[in-house]
Amino acid sequence: MTEITPKSEKDESTWTRGITAMMLAAIAMSTVVLGVVAIVAMSKSDSDGTSGASPAETVSAATIVVDIKEFSITMSPSAVRPGDVTFEIRNSGAVPHDFVITKLDIHSSLLNSGASETIVAKNVVAGTYEVICTVAGHADAGMKATFTVSADAPSAEAKGHEMAGVTPASGTAAHDEMTWQEMDAIMHETALKFPAKTEGLGNGEITPTLSDDGYKVFNLTASIIKWEVEPGKFVDGWAYNGQIPGPVIRLNVGDKVRIVLKNELPESTTLHPHGVRVPNKFDGVPPYTQDPIKPGETFTYEFTAQETTVGMYHSHHNPQVQVPNGLLGALIVGDWKDIAMKAAGTRVVDDDDGKAEQEIVMVLNDAGTIGLSLNGKSFPATTPYTMKVGESLVVHYFNEGNQMHPMHLHQTAGLVVAKDGRVLESPFWADTLSVAPGERWTMIYTALDPGVWAWHCHILPHAETATGMRYMVTAVIVSPK
Repeated sequence: MTEITPKSEKDESTWTRGITAMMLAAIAMSTVVLGVVAIVAMSKSDSDGTSGASPAETVSAATIVVDIKEFSITMSPSAVRPGDVTFEIRNSGAVPHDFVITKLDIHSSLLNSGASETIVAKNVVAGTYEVICTVAGHADAGMKATFTVSADAPSAEAKGHEMAGVTPASGTAAHDEMTWQEMDAIMHETALKFPAKTEGLGNGEITPTLSDDGYKVFNLTASIIKWEVEPGKFVDGWAYNGQIPGPVIRLNVGDKVRIVLKNELPESTTLHPHGVRVPNKFDGVPPYTQDPIKPGETFTYEFTAQETTVGMYHSHHNPQVQVPNGLLGALIVGDWKDIAMKAAGTRVVDDDDGKAEQEIVMVLNDAGTIGLSLNGKSFPATTPYTMKVGESLVVHYFNEGNQMHPMHLHQTAGLVVAKDGRVLESPFWADTLSVAPGERWTMIYTALDPGVWAWHCHILPHAETATGMRYMVTAVIVSPK
């Protein structure tokens, strides 16, 4: 029987939780400025809707300024009077999005980053209208909003432009709707929730069974589960063995491997060993190397681990939906705590004993039902890590999302020793490392000073909102020797 060994739970002392809350609140105050500036700039952008009617009239012409990005839709204003409505749409995000109002039969072009489009809807009657981005997984990640058409809506002159339509999934409240004192209080409250408990934990290591002919056998089942991304937010996650990310598969060079995948999804799937040498027929790419695994069927992948690598496994059938929704996991060949420290040589001078005490996998995501997350969780439900001064940690960054993420650990630079499972000839130092979709980077961090050090994506909307830290944020808690 396949066994899953979950991560060991972190010891949390009163000192740890207290200092975590205080320092994260301070970090939130220092990093929110840029986000506030951006929100204020957007709220001040002028786009005059002209009604051409007296206040007593209920038929007008109005303009709604629409901003679409990862992962929110903002509409200003959010309520207009019946009549003609002009939508001025701009994609301020980093990846393509569209703008769809099914009730009005409106569907914009697929807008690339920075692109704009204007759409006029004639004779819009009173009602509430839902707006979504129909790119796979984006609506579930927060790209949906509503606007109201009502005879009671203020005129454009009376109402002015407002920041509206931000969904709960985006976690962003309009800056001009709260005082700075209210913002401080909300941010402080958010920081105190870290680390929040949620159901489910990914990256558990899977223990294989040994077959009579000498194969290590790993049994995986793909299914849809209810996954708690952050406290109270449950989504339909696509999981291997009930985990997001799926269980870590660890191998040694020379191991003969069988991965037996059972499909309990409502659609076909496959498994692609990414960055791992396998026979072509087990590369997992239909129709070239195999037929898709239909619902209820099982397929076995076989290969011999030929070289050390930091690879991953994920779906390669309808992957733009299945992978960001959770069908992904780490596949690591070799002892990378030892490999990484040997690659570093004498450059990690602050390490006490020349050994790495920990090795972790950090999977970055930004799409699908999971959305902006670290290892399938969003702050404050992300996992904190603990170290002592003089200890070293090896981290493997995996990007299974659609965007690049510059990862930054406060206070100390890390030594980058490998890319995509290949040791670099010239390791280099970085305090912020950009990880593109599909890439794996391996770094060594050595703890220098005690305290709680934030660890996050440095695209600020991926880590911060007007209500505090959110999404791709965790922390390293360093204690004295």
